Order: sequence, then structure tokens, then C-alpha cells
Amino acid sequence: MALDDVIAAVPELRDARSVEPIPGGLTNKNYKVVTDDRAYVVRLFGRDTDLLAIDRENEVHNSIAAAEAGIGAQVVASLPEQSALVLEHIDGVTMSAPALRESGRLADVAAACRRLHAARRFRGDFDMFEIQRRYLALVRDRGFRLPERYLDFEPQVRALEQAMRVAPEQTVPCNNDLLAENFIDVGGAFRLIDYEYSGNNEPSFELGNVWSESNLSLEQLSELVGHYYGASTRGKVARARVWGLMSKYGWTLWASIQDAVSEHDFDFWSWGMEKYERAVEEFDGPLFEQLLSDVQRGD
Repeated sequence: MALDDVIAAVPELRDARSVEPIPGGLTNKNYKVVTDDRAYVVRLFGRDTDLLAIDRENEVHNSIAAAEAGIGAQVVASLPEQSALVLEHIDGVTMSAPALRESGRLADVAAACRRLHAARRFRGDFDMFEIQRRYLALVRDRGFRLPERYLDFEPQVRALEQAMRVAPEQTVPCNNDLLAENFIDVGGAFRLIDYEYSGNNEPSFELGNVWSESNLSLEQLSELVGHYYGASTRGKVARARVWGLMSKYGWTLWASIQDAVSEHDFDFWSWGMEKYERAVEEFDGPLFEQLLSDVQRGD
């Protein structure tokens, strides 16, 4: 559906005074629409996003739940037949990875995660081991590109999966895609946006994903874990670190799929390879076996 058609279909948008694209989206086209009294975000979904394990019904349901918890943007209109979603525009400062690394605000990151995780139960679950398996099957079936040595690490990944199943955390509502740009600073506290990949998941995944996406140091990961749980234990840090590693390894395949099917003018392959190279460093690193042991500690 064209943007003009969405504006015409949603009463709140019909007196739009200005419309401007919001840069940075890698899956959808996003626009800021300003009316006489409010601002909104219109999301026009990209094609073939079902290949990326995106469930739009989950996204709408979970966005509403996150808004109820005071952490997400209010849903104004869902137009599934038109592949569009309209949300409130959150007026604040959008973070970046360098800003998040240098801000000294990991306590605020943890507080935002805890607020989201206290929301009512989300629709659907998210498990990066399952997502990665699904992506890999799709990439191989369709002959999409795989990075060199990608399959060589599959035995290590399955060992990680087995170790992580020993003492799993209780799942909570999670965003599951907390790149820095999904943190909006509003009056000194963070709001969280974009619930395409949202679902119930272990809270340590959220922390590990933040670490991975913003390329935080291991010391910062330990600090973030401490702020979230009240103590930075060896087992919790290891668990978050494994989920961060799996984020890098799994989203690499997301990039391969997007490289093949997306209409966006973006170098998905290079984006994915940056993550993959950081994952390889951990798979090949000297502490991998210790990580396997530590995630089974349960502390």
C-alpha cells in the first residue's frame, strides 16, 4: 500500500502537515507524519519478511503490550491487508552504538529491559537457536550465500545449545532486537521501539543482544548484567555472552537472506560479515570451552 493510501485510511493522519522518511530501517520503510497536534510513525512493511521469521500478528500484539507497560510506542492503527502499522512517534533522542558505549548509562539500559520484561505475556516465543536453524535451512535450500567456514562452527553451536538447556531461565517478554537505535532517550529514561522480533525469551538474551549490537566490552557486559540482576555472577555473564555470540552468528544469516531478497539499497552482506567476523573470534578463541562450562552453573 502506498503511503498516501495509509494516510487516507487512518483518521488520525488525515490532516497531516508534513511527512518525512525516517532513516535507518533495514526491513521496512518508516515515515514520520506530523499533524496539527501529534506526530506518528508509519511503517510500510518490506516484502518477503516472513522469510526473516517476522510474525506481524505477534508484532502488533506485543507492541500493544509494551505500550501498556509504558516502555513502547502506542499502536494507533494496524492495517494487515495493506502491510502497514501506525504508531505514536516518541519524541526523544535516538541512541547510537558509540553513544551507548560511551554514555555510562548501562543502569538505564537494564532498567528499560526490566520494565519491558514486566509487561504482560507476549504472543509467541523467540529462541535464537531455533531461528538460526530455520535461517540456515532457508539459506541452503535457496542457494543463498554463506560465509566461509560458517558450517564448520555448527558442532560448537549445538554444544552451546545443549549447555544452555541445562539451567534455562524463565522466559519474559523481550524485544530481541535491541540495537542502539531502538533506545529512545526521553527525559533521562529509555523507551524501546520496534517489536518485529519480539516474543517471550530469556532475559539474558536481551542483555547479550545489547552487548553484541552495540559492540560493548566484556567489562560493560558484566556491568550490564550486574545492573539487571543485582549481581554480576559468572554464570549470568556467560549466559548473556553466549546469547550475544548466537546473535552474531544467527543474524549473519538474516543478512544473507536480505542480501538476496531485499529491495533496500543497503550492503547487507558487509553488515552481516562484520557480525560474523566477531563471532568467529569467539568460536576460535581460547575461552570457548570455559564458556560452555560456565553457562551450566545456574548462578
